[in-house]
Amino acid sequence: MYDGRGTQKTYAYFLVDHLRWRVRESLATEAVSIRDLFRYMGAVGARVAMPFGEPWRTPPKRPYGASALQIAASCLKGFYLHQCSRGVNPELRVSLDVRVLPTQADRDRALLGHVMTSVPKNPLAPRHRVRRRHPKMLPDGARPELLEVVNTARDTMVVTWLSDSSLRIGGLTGLHLVDLHLRENAGCDECTSPHVHVCHRWGNANRAAAKIKPDWWLVGGVIRGGEIYRVSPAMISSYFQYMTTEYRQYATGHGMLMIQLAGPRRGEPWTADAARGMLRRAGRRAELPGRIKPHAFRHQFTNDVLDASGNDPYVAKEAGNWASVQTVDEVYGHPDQHSPEFVHALCTVWGEQE
Repeated sequence: MYDGRGTQKTYAYFLVDHLRWRVRESLATEAVSIRDLFRYMGAVGARVAMPFGEPWRTPPKRPYGASALQIAASCLKGFYLHQCSRGVNPELRVSLDVRVLPTQADRDRALLGHVMTSVPKNPLAPRHRVRRRHPKMLPDGARPELLEVVNTARDTMVVTWLSDSSLRIGGLTGLHLVDLHLRENAGCDECTSPHVHVCHRWGNANRAAAKIKPDWWLVGGVIRGGEIYRVSPAMISSYFQYMTTEYRQYATGHGMLMIQLAGPRRGEPWTADAARGMLRRAGRRAELPGRIKPHAFRHQFTNDVLDASGNDPYVAKEAGNWASVQTVDEVYGHPDQHSPEFVHALCTVWGEQE
């Protein structure tokens, strides 16, 4: 039964969108064909009119990206296979219940992978595309330029915390004061250095939620578990500046870290969208090229850690709380073709003098 949490909530949004499309197309469950599902997947991912028809998601909605299309494909396959198991539209089951030969990666992931003969395949899923290897970084000198133009101690703290860690904006705006262990040898016994615990909570008043959902506990008033991020001295300094001025003056006792500083809801929790807007406006005031997005800080931090560690992906993985070393290596672990090391290597092979 749907309880409004976790993956169920995400799947519900995708399924409702598909059912609305079916109403427009006058399609009943027993009449849906695999071609109709292909047409829907093409419509939700299209940016311009295509052979499958006009885009379904038109402005202000955005077309689904690669990740969203993967989720939509999983949702549709699960939904229609469930309907087929109840005797509705059994012909569709043949088209959806597809199996292929396992790859070596499939065998490595399975407990008894060496005896696998086939694995399920989703015919609705988009074709795998090569991961983008050049993530969008911050403009040169973005941090000092932003710190010069922000107007409040809270905004200074946001720029500092995003710059000195790989925190996502949802995790930052979802922090509670109890999540902060900004001294050495905190009571959680999980990290001896100053750190924060990013804990996924669905009930935040500002609807901010962490992307990763590891288990966490509150034991004797001390948070344990969640995602742990190390904290720099500059982060601690900006935190105390914010807490002793604006937070002390306006906070309303809800226990969340980021608060609104103006308007009728002053003192209430500050949303992730409001933080994005603040960064966007600060970027314009600083006359920085392009739009300043919070996730660019995460990319920049990982890239800087790689440079400082001599391109050690294991250090970057732990510092940035990435899921795997492979992700770091694929996205960031490529040489700069204009770096002195790259040029020197080419000149050496060519027998040229630099």
